Amino acid sequence: MGHPVRGLNVGRSVALSSFVGRGRDVAEVRRLLSTSRLVTLTGPGGVGKTRLALEVANAVRRLFPDGVVVVELDQVSDPALVVNAVAVSVGLREQAGRAPLEMLTDYLASRHLLLLLDNSEHVIDATAQLADALLRACPQLRILATSREWLGIAGEVILPVPPLELPDVDEPEDHNLLQYGAVELFVDRAAAVLNDYDLTEANRFEVADICRRLDGLPLAIELAAARLRALSEKELLARLSDHLHLLSAPPRSHAPSRQRTLRACIEWSYGLCSAQEQLLWARLSVFTGGFELDTAEEVCAGDGVAAADVLHTVSSLIDKSILVGERHAEVVRYRMLDTIREFGRERLEETGELAGLRRSHRDAYLRLVERADADWVSPRQVGWFARLDREHANVQTAVDYSLTQPGEAEAAMRILAGLFHFYWWGRGWAREGRLWLARAFDKPTPPSAVRARALLTDASLSLADGEFDVGGQRLEAARAILSTVPDPGGAAFAWWVEGSVGLYTGDLPAATGAFEKGLALLEPGRELTVRLDLLLSYSSALALLGDTERATWCHDEFLRITVPAGESFHRAYAQWTFGLFVMQQGDLPRAVEVIRQSIELRRTIRDLTGLGWSQETLAWGESALGHHDRAATLLGAADRLWEIMGRPLRTYQHLYPSHEACVRTAREQLGSKGFAAAFERGRALSIDEGIAYALDEQPAAPTAPAGWEADSVLTARERQTAELIAQGLSNREIATRLSISARTVETHTQHILTKLDFRSRAQIASWVARQRATGQG
Repeated sequence: MGHPVRGLNVGRSVALSSFVGRGRDVAEVRRLLSTSRLVTLTGPGGVGKTRLALEVANAVRRLFPDGVVVVELDQVSDPALVVNAVAVSVGLREQAGRAPLEMLTDYLASRHLLLLLDNSEHVIDATAQLADALLRACPQLRILATSREWLGIAGEVILPVPPLELPDVDEPEDHNLLQYGAVELFVDRAAAVLNDYDLTEANRFEVADICRRLDGLPLAIELAAARLRALSEKELLARLSDHLHLLSAPPRSHAPSRQRTLRACIEWSYGLCSAQEQLLWARLSVFTGGFELDTAEEVCAGDGVAAADVLHTVSSLIDKSILVGERHAEVVRYRMLDTIREFGRERLEETGELAGLRRSHRDAYLRLVERADADWVSPRQVGWFARLDREHANVQTAVDYSLTQPGEAEAAMRILAGLFHFYWWGRGWAREGRLWLARAFDKPTPPSAVRARALLTDASLSLADGEFDVGGQRLEAARAILSTVPDPGGAAFAWWVEGSVGLYTGDLPAATGAFEKGLALLEPGRELTVRLDLLLSYSSALALLGDTERATWCHDEFLRITVPAGESFHRAYAQWTFGLFVMQQGDLPRAVEVIRQSIELRRTIRDLTGLGWSQETLAWGESALGHHDRAATLLGAADRLWEIMGRPLRTYQHLYPSHEACVRTAREQLGSKGFAAAFERGRALSIDEGIAYALDEQPAAPTAPAGWEADSVLTARERQTAELIAQGLSNREIATRLSISARTVETHTQHILTKLDFRSRAQIASWVARQRATGQG
């Protein structure tokens, strides 16, 4: 149940396997313990709270003259026995006539000691009362607790324990996988099973996928690695769809039963929840990638969970680490780890609620998208962008449900058409939109205005991708429907698509004629979003034609609609288009300033397509002003955006000649090598760095830590370690190179991070590079 005062005795305190992937977490807990008397590590079962706490206890034991005491509260079933368990752990025995708490308080009052209260969630109230009493009476006592929920007493500092770091799914060619804690743990545990095991080119993709599939949960990873006795990595990965069953290990050793399998951990957590918590846990599993309170209330309330109780129950589930709360600006978002979510989904299947919950989920996100679309021309537009960004996974789930359930395809079309400006255009996710739309069109639906607008959405996206044949077919199909269904907004949308064909192909008279016909169909104050689309493209055509009078009218009409409403997306396009017009008129400084204003607006809404155009045309202005190096760099930054979106610049025939002229001029002025260097500098910029460069904002110089010179900061061995980190070597590779243990490398790395006040290996690598550049390395 516990361990004596003078250090940690054999058992849980002395690790039977190496401790990997938590160097920074250990350092953070140590830091918190140096300033706080009570630190609670929270997180779901299997995330590694206990192991992290034991490692910290081992690391700090010399700082506590009276030792470290570990109390295993998971072996205490009765809250009334918590004080007794602690008293026994510190070596006390009952004394007649004295209450256990009094005896314990007297004993600890003068001692400088660390008390580790492990797994206290099932006796949380008794633990909290004891901790509060001891901290008040024992001034030199420190307490480190692990629990699914925090104790909730004064002075407590809470540290949620995250899963181990995972490789990015979007970086499949990352060859330094051992830098990620999850992969390092898998390989370490696999090597304990298979003596010659190592990460190779042949297995690295499967190992990375296994770790992702297990959410970086240490317990799950350890159980998976143990299965390599009987399964290859590919076989193990193939069976992970049912991993909760596969990873159930037979009882062995003296570990508590809840730690024997991942499923046991989750079931143990579930059994400690109230009936309402269990019900909401199951229902919340219908969400994908997280959720917010309003949709949780909308989808999950009813039949045992009142809407008014959702917030309280969500809070309770967070306290128990079933849910994780994450703050996004002014909003808190909640999520479940995948394994916990799967367990909840099983409960829904058992109770027969799954089908109804999936439909409720779809309906909620259909309403959300249509509210956002209807609220486009408003000051809430930026907020809607951010909200729908956060809800991307749930929206995908809603669309998928609609396309896999008979008779629901029209709902998918409503969602997909409603996302035109937010996702497919504003975020540059046109390919995704087209894939969903193609699936929707394969489903039988009546010839409705909904289908017509979905067809027009795909037509517009097809044209932007240069697929004019497909765009024309979609336009023709939409018009066939609109000839039988009254929808003035849809008809105006069709004229916008037709005009876009002329605009993209350089037939400006045809384009302006189509845009004028579309505008004529719209009643004042109605279909404002379609009106803004038409005005935007109309003004672009007029600017290219040099039609000063009508271009000015378009710009004024844009501002009349968008400025009072606080709209940003179309206003940014208006500024960009007007900048083009001013550039053609020869007022280059003003053109550059107006285009920069469009970039400022686009920064808030993260419109990649618009940013690409603004950076592209700003390059033209800089080139005309003779700033050829800046022009080439901006071309590179824009090119990176085009690449991200997968849209060929050549599609836009009305603008492509200006691009070619800018490239040609910059190359002539800088020379081929100079142009290439500046262009690649632009391509290397992140999106935010590209925006800052376009706005001529100078990034703040990095602040050097105290004792900047390497010789005075790092030891010789730490310097060697830093050099090898800068070469991209993992801890295991560094250990081999220096003939030391991986644990020692991790210690050196942590010392480097602490001394230089850094938080990542990338910062160490940059520091080494700067040292070399200044001749200090």
